[in-house]
Amino acid sequence: MTYIMWGSAHSLYSGKLRSYLIKKGVPYQERNPSDPEFAARVLPQVGHMVIPVLETPDVDVLQDSGDIIDTLEPRHASPILDPDTPVQKAVSALFDGVGSEYLMPLAMHYRWSYRAEQETFLQAEFGRAMVAGQSRETRREMAKAVMDIFAGFLPNLGVFPETAQALETSYLDWLDALDSHFQHHPYLLGGRPCRGDFGMMASLYAHLARDPVPASLMKAKAPNLFRWTERMNLAVIPDGEYPGYGDDYAPDDSIPESLEAVLSLVFRDWVPGLSADVACFNHWASARSAGDIVSIDGRRRVHPGVGEVSYPFHGVEMKRGSAPHAVWMFARSQEFAKAMPDAAQARFAALLGRTGGVDMYNLTIAARMERRNNVLVLA
Repeated sequence: MTYIMWGSAHSLYSGKLRSYLIKKGVPYQERNPSDPEFAARVLPQVGHMVIPVLETPDVDVLQDSGDIIDTLEPRHASPILDPDTPVQKAVSALFDGVGSEYLMPLAMHYRWSYRAEQETFLQAEFGRAMVAGQSRETRREMAKAVMDIFAGFLPNLGVFPETAQALETSYLDWLDALDSHFQHHPYLLGGRPCRGDFGMMASLYAHLARDPVPASLMKAKAPNLFRWTERMNLAVIPDGEYPGYGDDYAPDDSIPESLEAVLSLVFRDWVPGLSADVACFNHWASARSAGDIVSIDGRRRVHPGVGEVSYPFHGVEMKRGSAPHAVWMFARSQEFAKAMPDAAQARFAALLGRTGGVDMYNLTIAARMERRNNVLVLA
């Protein structure tokens, strides 16, 4: 019973799904979208160009790395790769959003703002994924056109020369905190990976741990974090580098102390942008109806927007397109938090108080979103 993952080594969200499939022990074959079968058979079922896509043995086509994990986790009972205790569940979902959404502009910055320094590598990566056959030189030339499109996304992500220094300064703090955590713990929540680990692999692997410029930075500044990216692509869960650690989540629904420093950065850096995204989404949704596609123009888009946002970030003004996907992903963690029993809510509130997360979890999201037919819609 073998799945087919349509993805690529350089793809941000392919890194998230690939790691999950490996840790889950799901038999799969990875194929690139350059394979003619993708355009002929798979793409028409998805409705727009996007990877990763997963084909099941029953020839069902699933899209969105998060949706795929939701589908496979109950289908393959062991090993369990997300905690069922309330505080850890909310924290896991939070880090899924952090890696999948918050860190994505930073990953794109290090790929495209340093394009000249890593052009040959990127041409090979994009060429391999998009162009079957051809000579090396032809493949590289054909890759440039696709690369130009992706490089053009930076302004919509808030990445400009005047914001680059703020992004990089913030990232150094993240490298330090994550490196410290992974010196003592193999995964975010203890001895086995959770949904949050896979979400963090989205930005931290394909871009930040593989592209030459940011990979060198991670290896130099955060070797324990780099080792975690390698560990996340190994099938085994217990890691011999942590003798006697065990292969389960931290006991008693606790959060490793070293992870609190990372949570403090999450709330310090994401609250301003997420608050702006929520306000923009709430305004847009107030004039829409259930079933409407979440998109400013009603068109199907991989990363839709519903307006423009601006907010202060480390001494600069960030201006970018809104990110309703980030709102949707955070809402999952927020809903888990609201559903906690009283004792767990008290412990979670104390954690938020220590790490600066109260304002984030007090955000009011005025409408629910859900995915239908591979796009976000109002529920």
